Amino acid sequence: MIIVIICMSTALTYAGGSSDTSTKPGQGTVQVNGRVRLVGSAPLYNLVITSEDREWYIIREEQDKLWLYQQQTVRVKATEYYLDLEFANGSPAGRRYFLKDIRIISPKTGP
Repeated sequence: MIIVIICMSTALTYAGGSSDTSTKPGQGTVQVNGRVRLVGSAPLYNLVITSEDREWYIIREEQDKLWLYQQQTVRVKATEYYLDLEFANGSPAGRRYFLKDIRIISPKTGP
């Protein structure tokens, strides 16, 4: 059972691991309010903004802008895109949302 879980998590990691910033379906400008968090562990960590309805992954090239705001609530304007994830057998594994071209509107401390 543990081997199956490890294989599935590895498949998800590599399926969504690309930080390709070319045009993707569903790309558009959004304003996001949420808490900046670090998820994962080295070397596969990600910086995310957790809002009420989803987690927005920050592409590697943009992480320096938000690195010092970890565990703070921020409002950003950015370009979003998503990747549909698949398990190794081809069945759908959900969708991962990304932000690029980030502009910080207002960092706030606390909720």
